[in-house]
Amino acid sequence: MSGIYDLASALLRRLDAEDAHRLTVRLLRAGLGPRGGAFKSEIDLSLKIGALTIPVAVGLAAGFDKNAEVPDAMLRAGFGFVECGTVTPLPQAGNPRPRLFRLTEDRAVINRMGFNNEGLEPFAARLARRQRQGVVGANIGANKDSADRTQDYVLGLTRLWGQADYFTVNISSPNTPGLRALQTREALQDLLGRLAEARVALKAKSRDYPILLKVAPDLEDDEIEAIVETVLAFGLDGIIAGNTTLSRPDSLRSVHKGESGGLSGAPLMGLSTTVLGRFHAAAAGRLTLIGAGGIASGADAYAKIRAGANGVQFYSAMVFEGPGLARRIALDLGERLRADGFSSLSQAVGAG
Repeated sequence: MSGIYDLASALLRRLDAEDAHRLTVRLLRAGLGPRGGAFKSEIDLSLKIGALTIPVAVGLAAGFDKNAEVPDAMLRAGFGFVECGTVTPLPQAGNPRPRLFRLTEDRAVINRMGFNNEGLEPFAARLARRQRQGVVGANIGANKDSADRTQDYVLGLTRLWGQADYFTVNISSPNTPGLRALQTREALQDLLGRLAEARVALKAKSRDYPILLKVAPDLEDDEIEAIVETVLAFGLDGIIAGNTTLSRPDSLRSVHKGESGGLSGAPLMGLSTTVLGRFHAAAAGRLTLIGAGGIASGADAYAKIRAGANGVQFYSAMVFEGPGLARRIALDLGERLRADGFSSLSQAVGAG
């Protein structure tokens, strides 16, 4: 059955990239889509983020389901967890079109979407209607024209508390001017300090939920060390490394390679894995690390685990490989772990 959906994906690739994505979401909302669902493996593929346990550590990265329209459909497709967003307090249209480009020859994507989304209220309402079967996270961001971007993150965390299973603070998109400046030590201390205050008040009224920080792959070693220590100081649970890159490798062949925006897909695999390894060294087991960037196969996912990831996320590869990819990656990852003598994913973390 997955072959049918992969064929449908091939047909969708004949459309404009953003039109194809929007049509895909509509079809998923209508109940059309793969139904591989959760599966059991001889290998323990679980991921722990704080007190949250995710049975299969292969997740959907933010960006696919910006408005929390189809998280359950993506869980049925075989993802172990789904991250919706990025959502901002107020609706915003994002950058002018065209803003999403397939680099087919390079198995890559460039986007300059600009946090286009419907805002917190529709997002929260959709999450509230879920039956809460399967892990769904909320990726929160700031409006482009906000007078206080830090407060935007506090608003997102507060409004969605109790609706999502975990939260990701996205300060790494290259498509909102000035956003990546929040990765600097002083700005990050202010942001995480205010989020920590909000978290204390929120969990006092209900329960706690894990919070992750999503960072860019375009970081130097001293920046990585500063981010790790700041994240630890304010009690966050982990880091997602990383988002799209502003760099452009010389190997790119597509006519779209000169488009501005963030590059994702296969060309990001090497850079993002190297940066992940540096976060692993700096964190020294004190944080949960999610590896993202360039994953398109079980081998890629395994490379992230061996570099120090406790779990992985991907999105861009589905453009080229179809929606059945999540299940294939998880199955292949389990086989690779077993072949190397591991009985659990956690045993292989950092083994490379």
